[in-house]
Amino acid sequence: MTYDFDKQIDRSETSSIKYDLRNTIFGTGEVLPMWVADMDFETPDFIRDAVKARAEHPIYGYTFRSDSYFQAQIDWFKKQYNWEIEKDWIVFSPGIVPALNMAVLALTNRGDKIIVQPPVYFPFFTAVSNHNRELVNNELIREEGTYRMNFDQLEEQAVDARMLILCNPHNPVGRSWRREELDKLADICVRHNLLVISDEIHSDLVLPGHKHTPFACVHPGLKSSLLTMHAASKTFNLAGLATSSVIIEDETLRDQFKQFVDFLHVGMGNIFGAVATETAFREGGEWHKQMLRYVSENVNYFTDQLSVKLPQLKVFKPEATYMVWLDFSAFGLDDDALKSYIIKEAGLGLNAGIDFGSGGSGFMRINLACPRQTVALAVEKLILAFSKLS
Repeated sequence: MTYDFDKQIDRSETSSIKYDLRNTIFGTGEVLPMWVADMDFETPDFIRDAVKARAEHPIYGYTFRSDSYFQAQIDWFKKQYNWEIEKDWIVFSPGIVPALNMAVLALTNRGDKIIVQPPVYFPFFTAVSNHNRELVNNELIREEGTYRMNFDQLEEQAVDARMLILCNPHNPVGRSWRREELDKLADICVRHNLLVISDEIHSDLVLPGHKHTPFACVHPGLKSSLLTMHAASKTFNLAGLATSSVIIEDETLRDQFKQFVDFLHVGMGNIFGAVATETAFREGGEWHKQMLRYVSENVNYFTDQLSVKLPQLKVFKPEATYMVWLDFSAFGLDDDALKSYIIKEAGLGLNAGIDFGSGGSGFMRINLACPRQTVALAVEKLILAFSKLS
């Protein structure tokens, strides 16, 4: 079956954060919204059909997650990454961000130092600072149109830190970390006895020509200290169903995390999230392949057009995710002016780079998981607006 990713879907008046909060976030409802990390593609029909079938049953009472729910995830990880996990390792969470916060609260103490690698997904910061832990920035090093980890600084920071939060693949810079990079990171973490949260929600969005390596598959010494966080939500456009998994091989670590989930009584989830997740992993292989090809073509179109027509705008071509990291520093605008100019002159709603922490000043993040027509319109808007400043 061939899926239609060019189809335009009207998301207005669906309580969509991306569309229906434009006035709140950008001060106008007229911007083209390309910020929140969900897709403008239809959630696959086979998932919608499965949810509809369950919805037809007249009772939505208390439920549990079936063996087939877990087996679908086990099979997916084995097929995609040759990673063999077990049912008992999988712990439910109503989202990756709640899981980050619960892990910090369950496994660290007030005052503990927790390392993050900015510019990075901004809820990492609040998962640390909101709970009276000390945030330690191991800022990525930018060089030759890409980013790498600062291992020398990390070696020093790890001496008295308790935890590292890893973004694998990295959002927003789009790196799919190489095995040798993860090997070096794992060595530091193991030698310094760091707990590690590996946010791998973008792992299924590695673009053609690149490969995802689960951090759990890198170093045997990580088994007693690693939590891997994953969901079908980014891959199959299910974010509104609030269903994710935390994979923890070590029984002691897993029990500590599960006890906190139980303490907060957030472990039930919802019927439709479980149905959608199981169906996505069991039946979504072909849709997944076609979606990645389409997104990759969007990325190629976007970067190729701007490299020719607006070369002052530096585009960091992603190896993974459907988000693209854009460097506007050549235009001489400070962050407030840049945000205002993009809204008022380009008519675009993007994520401000400064929200991603140190290293984000002068940048914006754009979401290309949308029909090609939308990407083309965004390119036109950027060229028209920023050519005036060249």
